[in-house]
Amino acid sequence: MNDERIVCQVSVRGRVQGVGFRAFVEYEALRHGIAGWVRNRRDGSVEAVFAGPRQSVDGMIAACRVGPPASRVDGLDQREGSAAELALCRPGELFSALPTA
Repeated sequence: MNDERIVCQVSVRGRVQGVGFRAFVEYEALRHGIAGWVRNRRDGSVEAVFAGPRQSVDGMIAACRVGPPASRVDGLDQREGSAAELALCRPGELFSALPTA
């Protein structure tokens, strides 16, 4: 088991707005103790940053590839995230649903 802490940024495309995708991501992240945030993007995608043990973050990304029942994920891009991106999380919250950007 790899306990290395990583930060990962993901962008999810498809039918991911107006279907409870952000709430799904927030619930799953909190359930797994993952730090970070999620927000809608004006281009119709959903963006998120996850921080935690590699295995937990990989599981979170796998959940995003499926999404909640009403969603349809057409694509997911991921890259290494930064401390500056992670810092967008609201103070005092482990995981935040942020306003559209």
